[in-house]
Amino acid sequence: MFTSMFRLPDVRWAAAALALFAAGGLTQLAGAPMWVWLPAYLACYATGGWGPAWDGLTALRKPRFEVDLLMVIAAVAAAAIGQWFDGALLIVIFATSGALEAVLTERTADSVRSLLEHAPDQAVRMVDGREATVDAATLVPGDLVLVRPGERVPADGTITAGESEVDESTLTGEALPGRKAPGSQVLAGTGNGTGALEVRVDRSSADSVLARIARQVEEASEAKSKTQLTIERVEQPYSLAVVAATLALIGIPLAFGAAFEPTLLRAMTFMIVASPCAIVLATMPPLLAAVALAGRQGVLVKSALMMERLAEIDRAAFDKTGTLTTGRPEVERIVAFEVDETRLRRLTAGAESRSEHPIGRVLADLDDFADATEFQAMPGRGVRAVVDGVEVLVGHPILLDSAAAGADDDAKARETVGEFETEGLTVAVVIADKRPIGVIGLSDTVRPDAAHAITALTVQLGTDPRILTGDHSAAACRVAEAVGIRDVEAALLPGDKADRLAGTRTLYIGDGINDAPALAASHVGAAMGGTASDLALQSADMVLVGRRLTALPAAIDLARKARRVARVNLAFAATVIAVLAAWDLCGELPLVFGVAGHELSTVIVGLNGLRLLSRRHWRE
Repeated sequence: MFTSMFRLPDVRWAAAALALFAAGGLTQLAGAPMWVWLPAYLACYATGGWGPAWDGLTALRKPRFEVDLLMVIAAVAAAAIGQWFDGALLIVIFATSGALEAVLTERTADSVRSLLEHAPDQAVRMVDGREATVDAATLVPGDLVLVRPGERVPADGTITAGESEVDESTLTGEALPGRKAPGSQVLAGTGNGTGALEVRVDRSSADSVLARIARQVEEASEAKSKTQLTIERVEQPYSLAVVAATLALIGIPLAFGAAFEPTLLRAMTFMIVASPCAIVLATMPPLLAAVALAGRQGVLVKSALMMERLAEIDRAAFDKTGTLTTGRPEVERIVAFEVDETRLRRLTAGAESRSEHPIGRVLADLDDFADATEFQAMPGRGVRAVVDGVEVLVGHPILLDSAAAGADDDAKARETVGEFETEGLTVAVVIADKRPIGVIGLSDTVRPDAAHAITALTVQLGTDPRILTGDHSAAACRVAEAVGIRDVEAALLPGDKADRLAGTRTLYIGDGINDAPALAASHVGAAMGGTASDLALQSADMVLVGRRLTALPAAIDLARKARRVARVNLAFAATVIAVLAAWDLCGELPLVFGVAGHELSTVIVGLNGLRLLSRRHWRE
């Protein structure tokens, strides 16, 4: 990570400026002669100051006077009256800020590139019955492609031949692979299971759902990167006011015949005491201290800006699979016909003992001693095997069509399947010697702390959380009922989630590629660590490393404390600046008092903010 960061020029310049500032400051404090520490300060000015100075001069052409230029001017003014330490400190603060912005911008670009890598580079195109390997980017609507078992689908399209199960969890949030047959739609970047598929391309690679997700992530991240800390919103008027006042302090007295040197000293003293060092530190230390404390508790907040935004949220929204649930299916209900449940478990486990399907692996654990012969995977349908001399089929309810016609238990099995699907369960049927002998319902496991976290967030925010998921409605409602959520929207595409969150102050929690646009578009996006995709981790503003949902209300509470401390600091820093500036304007402020007051206020607000590092401010 650090190696990749140092590829960015802004990071290298900021690191050099910080090192030179440290060298100059330490040697000056140690009592070394000026010729020892002055070169270090001059080099710090050059390495860290040329970027903000260039940005500030460039902004003048818009025309816009930004605080970057003010800080450089203030740093030069500080040096002009011998305050090299103050000036270098201003340079380091702004160089570091620019480096952090560059890192966040590069991470967004990397996340978009990693997303597009989910689609394969090549595809097998069918032309007059012959196979030809081509670049996937060259596929056009109407092309026919072959997707072999285990491969990724190269383009959005419709299946024309073949059956299989396709894992769409990265794009739709469905926890388990779904059966696909002729006429079914498939999406670029999704994973094919055990069957071969022929797919007619419906959309070019540039228009695929995967490509649209990439564009949505990029656009939302760019929009969010343009937002600023509260203090940064007053940069323009504050900078102009300080510059205007400084010029007035020089021009007006000189016009009335005042001596040049005392006039310049007063103006430079004013610029020093009015420089926003204390104001910048009023906001940053409490926010950064909150970031550090949250990180120690397993919640990684990516920047001070995101900690400030976390304090502003008024509602929470959750993805379902992998967020409110663990993403791992478990058997919830079993109904047996003609045989007892023990026998049903044995036959089912035996048939699934060699299965590679996620549901099959769960069903194989129903009995520890079952074994099978003549195992056969039936892509998109299930498995067949001989267990204890009995032919057993386990899989999709479509297998009921292969049961003996008119069997008494066929109607019971179909009725049970309908009942389980209405409850939001994933259904597997078991057929032995062409007779239905059982129906098994599976569900995703709800996280044990989900209900408690939902209750705490409801009380804390004063609004009901909601679920936004790509999964089907019945499964979503089942989880919502278990955790205490009443507002549910299901069967949403990734862009639909982002649209629901745009313009709101919502905290969105998700973990999949399909959640990336929503994580980027939300006021604050939180990814579940451990299970989250790389793109979700990059798009999110915070990561729950410990995967504890109860950490969410604790993090919000901490963010609100940091905001309160920042506001107190801002009021104190502004008061000190106002008093010192008024003293300089209305009387004669000795330079030593001005510098001392400026530095003391900076230290006080910094220490006040850092007290949030204490563990007592985290309440989970």
